[in-house]
Amino acid sequence: MLQPGLKRRLTRVFVAAAAVAALGASSAFAAPAVIAEPSATTIPGVDEIVHSPNLRSIANVPQQGPFTKDSTGTDIAFTKGHAIIGTYDGFNVFDVRNPYRPKIVSQVLCPGGQNDVSISGDLLFLSTDSSRSDNSCNSVAKPASEKSAWEGIKIFDISNLAAPKYVAAVETDCGSHTNTLVPDKRGQDVYIYVSSYAPAANLPDCQPPHDKISIVKVPVKDPAKASLVATPVLFADGGNAGGDNPDGTRRSATTGCHDLTALPEKDLMAGACMGDGVLIDISDRLKPRVINRVQDNVNFAFWHSATFNNDATKVVFTDELGGGGMATCLEKFGSTRGANGIYEITGRGDNRKLEFRSYYKIPRLQSETENCVAHNGSLIPVPGKDIMVQSWYQGGVSVWDFTDSKKPKEIAYWERGPLSNEKLVGGGTWSAYWYNGHIFSSDIVKGLDVLDLNDWRTFPAKLVRQNQFNAQTQYKLHPGFN
Repeated sequence: MLQPGLKRRLTRVFVAAAAVAALGASSAFAAPAVIAEPSATTIPGVDEIVHSPNLRSIANVPQQGPFTKDSTGTDIAFTKGHAIIGTYDGFNVFDVRNPYRPKIVSQVLCPGGQNDVSISGDLLFLSTDSSRSDNSCNSVAKPASEKSAWEGIKIFDISNLAAPKYVAAVETDCGSHTNTLVPDKRGQDVYIYVSSYAPAANLPDCQPPHDKISIVKVPVKDPAKASLVATPVLFADGGNAGGDNPDGTRRSATTGCHDLTALPEKDLMAGACMGDGVLIDISDRLKPRVINRVQDNVNFAFWHSATFNNDATKVVFTDELGGGGMATCLEKFGSTRGANGIYEITGRGDNRKLEFRSYYKIPRLQSETENCVAHNGSLIPVPGKDIMVQSWYQGGVSVWDFTDSKKPKEIAYWERGPLSNEKLVGGGTWSAYWYNGHIFSSDIVKGLDVLDLNDWRTFPAKLVRQNQFNAQTQYKLHPGFN
């Protein structure tokens, strides 16, 4: 079990001594009916796949067992060569040590969306942002207006990945939409920073104002004693008041945070908090302190997630215009709506600031029936470069380079055609992350996709191996990846 501690990375990184396995192996899993040639102007047909020459599918594992095609796939975390993928009904554990032959190791039925996941050693943390009758995996839906309803963090022991065990649960105000793992500095505890939002006067456990986050302390050696230890306020002034953007779309008010990404080695955190982007000092783990806040009241509608570059000199913030349910990759929205905002971190100490440099949005138009907007992604570990892989729902997977902050460019893509040509049907890739030489994508409807990127610009990343990986807990890859 990997214990958290001072300057110790949860994601032990080392260079593989062996050469990368030869390309070209075939997959034994479901293949699309049609493979189309790459095209940036033509909308592919239903379930048709288009891709750049340097990015291809090598495996797909559809939802199965207790999880049907209606069981929405969500976020991914990785441990010991395994991918753990949340669904609104629980989570799947896949053995991905052979990325061409992913295997389901176990499935845990535990309803309570979104069921976003993070991992520390042998512990799995599961976010519940859906009001339930109790904190068990046998709970049923219950109105949040009832005081007895439960939402929060569930904890599992995954020392045996074939048989995860439920350990404990901690209730948090407004539930847990997402969670971010931050180790303490003594190696004895791990902290779970809980993001939640959308308070209302009729919700007894989610009262306005909700300008805070929740912090759950988990003793590594006795996780059953996990407890809520702090609820720091990040927006004493209430944050962004919200309003209408120039094109008439609605800009969200700040009533909490959607996602937090930590860089523990630097004592930094970036917060995507609905109407605000924030840079946070977490040197005191229980007293996070906002260093700088930025707003974009012209183009951003909902600050959704954040990713640092390797040198902690930049932050990519995503704008989830339409909440993931709209077709925003259309000509009428242009290249700056539902996009990424690239910010550079300037200055030192408490004088650090987030300074806007440019937007990035996939350059391919999608159809009116495809939900498409910037969503979850991660860095591809290439020395001296800032390259990211990212999900865009039905816009597919995009690999893009933002080494030049003012001129980001796409270098690879892969996407399916719409689920329907007649009406908008929600689907597409929720999260796309780089892990041990390949891209793993959690598709809302289609299950697990594994993609192989064969590009000279990212080849060094093929040699990086990580034991554990949580996209929202980043660790700097040092020169030489030592």
